[in-house]
Parts: sequence; C-alpha cells; structure tokens
Amino acid sequence: MASPQHPALAALIDRVRTAQERATPLAVAGHGSKCFYGGPVVGEPLDTTALAGISSYEPTELVVTARAGTPIVELEAALAERGQHLPFEPPRFAGGPGGRGTVGGMVATGLSGPARASAGAVRDHVLGATLLNGRGQVLSFGGQVIKNVAGYDVSRLLCGSMGVLGVILEVSLKVLPVAPATATLRFEIDEAAALERINRWGGQPLPIGASAWWAGMLVVRLRGARAAVEAAAVSLSARFGGERIDDALAEGFWRGLRDHDDEFFVKARAAVASNSGAALWRLSLPATAAPLALHGEQMIEWGGAQRWWCTAQSAASVREAAQQLGGHATLFHGADKSQGVFTPLAAPLDRIHRELKREFDPAGIFNRGRLYPDL
Repeated sequence: MASPQHPALAALIDRVRTAQERATPLAVAGHGSKCFYGGPVVGEPLDTTALAGISSYEPTELVVTARAGTPIVELEAALAERGQHLPFEPPRFAGGPGGRGTVGGMVATGLSGPARASAGAVRDHVLGATLLNGRGQVLSFGGQVIKNVAGYDVSRLLCGSMGVLGVILEVSLKVLPVAPATATLRFEIDEAAALERINRWGGQPLPIGASAWWAGMLVVRLRGARAAVEAAAVSLSARFGGERIDDALAEGFWRGLRDHDDEFFVKARAAVASNSGAALWRLSLPATAAPLALHGEQMIEWGGAQRWWCTAQSAASVREAAQQLGGHATLFHGADKSQGVFTPLAAPLDRIHRELKREFDPAGIFNRGRLYPDL
C-alpha cells in the first residue's frame, strides 16, 4: 500500500478528516460509471482515481493487489499478459471516461458478470483490503492468501457495501488462469423448459461456465479443458439440437452481457429514460424457481438465479413476486427510488448494518443513502 506520504493517499486522508470535523457528506467514486446504481449521490465528490496502479502481482501465486482507482481494463490487461483473468467477470460499464469502472467501485458495488454462477462472486475472490475509515485512519484486513482470513472477514464485508463504511484504498484478489477452450451453443426454447434444462445440466459433469435466456433463446457457454469442451459441445448439439455460435460472435455477446451494452440492456435503459414508469429490476432467486408472473421484458442469467425484469409494475409488486419464490429484488435502473433500491432489512440485520456504520463512519460522512435511505 502507498505510504501516508503518498500525495494521493495523503490528500484523501486530509479530506476525510476535514469532512469528519465539519460533518460534511462525501460522495466516494472513481470514474463514476456506477453512480446510477444505489441511492442518489449526496455530498462533495471524493475522487479515488489518483490512487491507481498495481501494487503487487504474483502470477505463480494467483494473487494481485491493486489500488482502488485502478481501471478494471488496465488490471485485466496486466493479467492477460500472464494468461490470467478476473474469473467473476465484473461489469465495466460505459458511464465513465472510456467506460472504465475501477477496482474500488467493483468491490463497493459487488457486481459480477455472466460467469458468477460457475466461478463465484467478487467477494469470493477478495483476500484482503485496505480501508480509510471515517476517522481518517488507514485500516488493513485479510491478507494475500485465503488462510490469512480469520475472524470477522471485513474485507469481504466491503463487497456490496456501496462505500458507506469508508474509502476502499487497495484490494488483494485471487485470480485464475484463462480456460484453454470455450464454445457457445444456442437453443430455441421457452422459459420454463430453459430453466428445467439448464438446472438439469448443472447436475451433470458438463463444463458450463455461463448461461442466458432471452426472448425464446437459451445461450450456453462451455469453458474448460479443450477435450471436455469439445465433447460437451458435440453431445449437447446432437441430443438437444443446439447450434454452435461462431467464436467471435459469441465473444461479443458475452462481452455485451457483461458490460450491459447488449440489446436487452440498451432497450431497458431507453425504457427507463422515456419517463414511462419502467424500471430495470435485478431479482435474485433460487435457480429452480418457477417463471415469474410479471409484465414486461425479462432476461435470465446464472442458471435461473438472476432474473432481470424491465417492467412498469410497482416496487411492492416486484418485491412481493420475488419474495414468494424465496428471493429478493433490487432496483438496478430507475428514475423513482422513493421505495428504496435494495430490499428492506429485517430488524436484526438492520441493527447490524447501523452498528457497523457507526463503528467505521461515526460522523456518517460516506455515501449517505447509497445503500439505504437513512444509512
């Protein structure tokens, strides 16, 4: 980690201490590519992009440590040179300069891409983190190997915290080698049959790395050893009539799904911007949950566990539909956030959130309302 004398870190510490003294709210962000997500942005901007760069990288140990302002694309480029990658495929978005989401924002939002169901989430790959708390103190948690994580795992607690606990300064991540082979197949099939089929395949020794269903088409990505991928592709095509997609075309599809610039997400953002009352919801459900009875347009990922809905139905009705199937709903894109972005917490969890907030940020200066309206 850069020393406190590092100009960028020293400036952040000074800003935080001044804000604490004056009870001035701060809006922590990198390139701002994910400012649409979560509650409204409140406070003076606290820019982390000056604190950038890879602190250490041990390819043989599959561990990289990067500062918060490091663009994800730059980190991935360095990993690619050694045949490695971020297996959870974090979205990079196009909202910031060059569409470059940062490492800090990646962890703070906790968002993962198409491979999440097979490779794990962001939090599963965070080994350690350094945080600047609301008192202006630099704290380190975890380490650079999994066995160093003991007790309360604060570094993973930061994943999805929306920056309300402090300024993420640096993160150590577990990385993996890029798989030697991939293949993508598509099947014309309705929603119910697609859910049944992808879950049945999930219980078989098939190298399924990602899946997506939209508008009557199930798309499956196989990833792993070349022999295993080829055998599975031939078997699924022969038994279920799957059509193999050209590798270049398939790569573009998965990249668009990951970065939310494919047709479904473009149409959803346009619907939200049209002031028609539509919103894009992200529903987390048991993978085997039945199809949802909502109005609008849907896209399904993660073997049925993540279901995107672009709908004009009320927040209450969307959340109730998700709850009935054993899940919850998050408002991903929407003009009206008056009903909250994230599912309201039960009383015990709400108390834990508030106690953590008071411990790390006693003056309540960081990202007010980004996670919950009064947090």
